[in-house]
Amino acid sequence: MSVPRFDGTPPRLRSLVEDLRRVGAIRSAAWAEAFASVPRHIFVPEWYGQEADNRGITVWRRHDAGDRDAWQAAVYSDQTLVTALDPDTAERVDERAWTGVPTSSSTLPSLMAQMLEDLGVEDGHRVLEVGTGTGYNAALLCARLGDRLVHSVDVSPALVEAARGRLASAEYRPHLTAGDGQQGFPGHAPFDRTIATCSVPRIPVAWIEQTRPGGTILADVSMGIEGGLVRLTVDEERRALGHFTTTTGRFMAARSDAHAYPRPGRAPYAPQAGSRSASVTATDIRAHYPLRLLLAFHLPGAELVYHVDDETGAMSLQLQRRDGTWARAPIDDEHTTTVTYGGSADLWRRAEAAWQWWNDHGRPAQDRFGYAREADGHHYAWHLPDGHRWPLTP
Repeated sequence: MSVPRFDGTPPRLRSLVEDLRRVGAIRSAAWAEAFASVPRHIFVPEWYGQEADNRGITVWRRHDAGDRDAWQAAVYSDQTLVTALDPDTAERVDERAWTGVPTSSSTLPSLMAQMLEDLGVEDGHRVLEVGTGTGYNAALLCARLGDRLVHSVDVSPALVEAARGRLASAEYRPHLTAGDGQQGFPGHAPFDRTIATCSVPRIPVAWIEQTRPGGTILADVSMGIEGGLVRLTVDEERRALGHFTTTTGRFMAARSDAHAYPRPGRAPYAPQAGSRSASVTATDIRAHYPLRLLLAFHLPGAELVYHVDDETGAMSLQLQRRDGTWARAPIDDEHTTTVTYGGSADLWRRAEAAWQWWNDHGRPAQDRFGYAREADGHHYAWHLPDGHRWPLTP
């Protein structure tokens, strides 16, 4: 697709950079210069916004330069823009609308800026980016470091080729390849920095092996109930040790033809076994991100979902395991403490234990928790002040 050109990009681009500096997402002159030199519109010639059509069906509606003002305003605002839908699930509703599952996006610029600042690159660093997507983040890395030092991989050959064309039109030519990003970029290691714009259930061993000792990995680790961004240092023993960052943000799950971390099938929900009062409510869990992170430590392999009652339409927050165990609390009343459960009653009790621990320790923020992946593949989290550990292998 040819990239539309329009007047007024520099003012809009300057305004975006100023906004990112004002909120503290851009903290350095080097990254301010990089963001100011890369026009985002080249990398987002079209995007999909979610809305209800005239039948009440939720669809993804395509937007492009045909509505120039709206397109410019969206591209140069601090918002995530969905840029691709899964062709296996996408179904055309009308000329500009589809149903389907998003597979790629241009990430919230403020989140990208914070992550790039957190990455701590220096002149001369070789960087691996996992998740090429639109190519915008690779362009920012090129603007900061130079083309020859930037390497990017994406599982979708079509996305890689589209990104290659957009990067070339902006006069950037980093090393790009299509493949399983969880395998890194074989043949081009070692890297000083590895950054992933997709989530993984644990840090892949290939990233550790391809990051030089003393180098940094920045990625979103998804642990079931919750996840978060971790900044890790690789040591001489090929361990990755670090902590969750003050920057919060989540990404689409990494896609892999090889399914590096296959998950077992889900058992049917257990029949309702009872109900009881509880000390932690759905409102407590929804309101506190660090608490949800702690719940993931206490309940590895569990999930947190919204449950809608088939008869009443009432919505609850539900903890569940793949063995069919579940426990749910209503979300329509912040004072309600009644929990209903199926299977073992232990699931919500462990949530209460996490709530008690979090309060007893002064409600620590996410950056007070460490994360480690050992050379043997085991991974765990720990409380930085006192060293208390939680194994994360289900």
